[in-house]
Amino acid sequence: MTSRIAVIAIDAVQPRVVADFWCNVLGWQVVEEDETGISIAGTDGSWPTIDVFAVPERKTVKNRLHLDLRADGMTTAEELDRLLGLGARRTDIGQGTDVSWVVLSDPEGNEFCLLSRTVEEARG
Repeated sequence: MTSRIAVIAIDAVQPRVVADFWCNVLGWQVVEEDETGISIAGTDGSWPTIDVFAVPERKTVKNRLHLDLRADGMTTAEELDRLLGLGARRTDIGQGTDVSWVVLSDPEGNEFCLLSRTVEEARG
């Protein structure tokens, strides 16, 4: 029972440039786009995908790249406990109290998120 990477999220001043770069690198395609960002994925629909989100500022403090994890084979609460036991720490990056995910950081402070829906729930 482990976590699985669901989405790799990248903040970018120029999301189209970054999304096009990763599409070219990976042979992926744009699968969704709106005013907040661009989602890219492989043609087979497998995970992980990459979401490139528009931000006005260049990297200063928060990681520009972080992993979003889904619990696999256990509940999200059990996975959160497991991750905390491995040394992850809850991290406040200004996400607010109403979000459905938990922001954590690894032992060196690199942020990542545990999403609320498990692998099984996301597959529906």
